[in-house]
Amino acid sequence: MEKKLYILTGASRGLGFSIAKQLLSESIALICISRSSNDELAQAALDYNSVLEQWCCDLSESESVCLKLSEWIGVNGEHSFQSATLINNAGMMPRIVPLSKAEHHDLTKALRVSLEAPMLLCAAFLSATEGWHKPRKILNVSSGLGHRAMASQAGYCASKAGMDQFTRCLAIEESSKDNGARVCSLSPGIIDTDMQVQLRSASHADFPDHGYFVDHQQKGSLVSAKETAQKVLHFLSHRNFGDSPVADIRDV
Repeated sequence: MEKKLYILTGASRGLGFSIAKQLLSESIALICISRSSNDELAQAALDYNSVLEQWCCDLSESESVCLKLSEWIGVNGEHSFQSATLINNAGMMPRIVPLSKAEHHDLTKALRVSLEAPMLLCAAFLSATEGWHKPRKILNVSSGLGHRAMASQAGYCASKAGMDQFTRCLAIEESSKDNGARVCSLSPGIIDTDMQVQLRSASHADFPDHGYFVDHQQKGSLVSAKETAQKVLHFLSHRNFGDSPVADIRDV
């Protein structure tokens, strides 16, 4: 029986892990692209009769994985699946310091993971499935910092603003095609993940908004990765997905 195909980046922990685990419970085919594999996801695939491949790679060097994805889709073909969905979830926050103190290697790697890799994967996915007659979707996991400037966050803010904008461009391009992909760049809200720990651990002197993130934790307003994953997947499955190329989970 044909299964729904999902390609998900950053699946080994945090929001990506919760998305992957919930998808696997639906008996689907899932390719996880992460720095490491996860034994719990492998077991979930067995438990729910899902097909799982875990590709371990560094998304700061994404050209090889894009080539691998193109070849994999070409070999397996449209006939194998009910639909195809790419979820760009992986992201990297560079060291939280003013841009004048940023290390070139750190900033370059973060921009490659958070902006270059999603764009290249979108290009590879859309090219490889161009002639498909079945539904195709792209969900890019963005951030509220894509439209809110914050000191010591230039690299992360820029990458998410870029993700929002290239998704808008994609939406225009795909809307002109007979079976164009439905695309959206979605801000998932403030989630209780390692990234929040990174923000709270930053130097007060370098990060003026440090207290904003500490307050969210102290007030108990952080949302769990599991709950956020449920909301994200519900949004992804909705018939109106893609009507707006940029959205915030708190508004839908």
